Amino acid sequence: NTHHHHHHNHHHHHHDQPPSAHNNDNRHKTSSTAAAAPPQAAASLNQSSTTRVAATTTSGSQNSGSQDDSGGDEPLGSRSRPPPNCLALKIIKNIGKYREAAKFEINVLNHIKKPASSDNLNEITEAGRRLCVQMLDWFDYHGHICILFEMLGRSVFDFMKMNHYQPYPFQHVRAIGYQLTLAVNFLHKNKITHTDLKPENILFVNDAYDIEYPNNRLNSKVKQYLVVKDPTIRLIDFGSATFDDEHHSKVVSTRHYRAIEVILELGWSQPCDVWSIGCILFELYTGITMFQTHDNREHIAMMERILGTIPWRMATRSKTKYFNRHGWLIWDENSSTGYYVRRNCRPLRHYMTSHTSEELDLFDLIDLMLTYEPNQRITCSQALRHPFLDVRSRSKTEVQPGWTPSY
Repeated sequence: NTHHHHHHNHHHHHHDQPPSAHNNDNRHKTSSTAAAAPPQAAASLNQSSTTRVAATTTSGSQNSGSQDDSGGDEPLGSRSRPPPNCLALKIIKNIGKYREAAKFEINVLNHIKKPASSDNLNEITEAGRRLCVQMLDWFDYHGHICILFEMLGRSVFDFMKMNHYQPYPFQHVRAIGYQLTLAVNFLHKNKITHTDLKPENILFVNDAYDIEYPNNRLNSKVKQYLVVKDPTIRLIDFGSATFDDEHHSKVVSTRHYRAIEVILELGWSQPCDVWSIGCILFELYTGITMFQTHDNREHIAMMERILGTIPWRMATRSKTKYFNRHGWLIWDENSSTGYYVRRNCRPLRHYMTSHTSEELDLFDLIDLMLTYEPNQRITCSQALRHPFLDVRSRSKTEVQPGWTPSY
């Protein structure tokens, strides 16, 4: 029953590669490339298991539901409003294991669709549902499973890369963090763990941006700073999402966002998503990956340097080989990697660029999300009430975030 966790077989590549600031080749490639591709890409499906095609429907009012060229049954279902002009088509490789994985993703996507009846729905949960990408339809074309989605913009990762890894503006860190927590809270309430939260899987609905030329950047090589106009996002890639009652594979998540309990093989559930959100918030604020490594032992050493010592009971409960019987990490401070970790990692709050009350709130939340013991870690629904994310808990004198999610 190892079904949809096929992507986790690439997790341990590049062990011997020196960690680099943001070498994208190191970042986990799933079977789903989200590169927009021209329609003829269907011919070159062997590059990856999936290709994303921008499918344009004819604009104008004639497509308001009468799609009679579809052979009677309308593939999109009769929707009252016309479909948006652009849709994204995810085409899966015609290979058994990828087809299997796609079926699992479709199962989750069906599960998170809007319910038929709208009574007794929780407002917070529904807001979170809208932030998860909506599948419009799927079909099997000669063995290629094709999934139709709303068209979205660049990922939060690609936008930051395009911006030369300059961090997001503080209010955008909050806006993205709030929506991400809301979306994941919805999944958790529905007994689902996403397991692969990372900046690549968070997409802007519209990635149009303004260019700023700050005066204080005269010394820096990068003279311009891109600011997205609307930080509304969608969470994507449910190919690794796992239901509570389903088999939980041993290794989940992309390396940099993988929770301590997963590395220590102590079992995992919803809290492992919260750990990933903590890593993501840090990355949006600083522009750097918190744990830039490809090795478990080094990863744990980085955690201890940034977050403090792993609790004795977790270290001793773990059957892995990283700790001695007293619960101390077996680690040579004076080796080259020991030196690398000491030089490149600092205790968490050293990464704050200034100490405003808002930034203290952010780092307090990151700290709570990166609590080692999963059962003591903050939950998504608690995080939504944390001062960093909860508008109501901040004083009225403070500037409120100037955005509202445009669903």
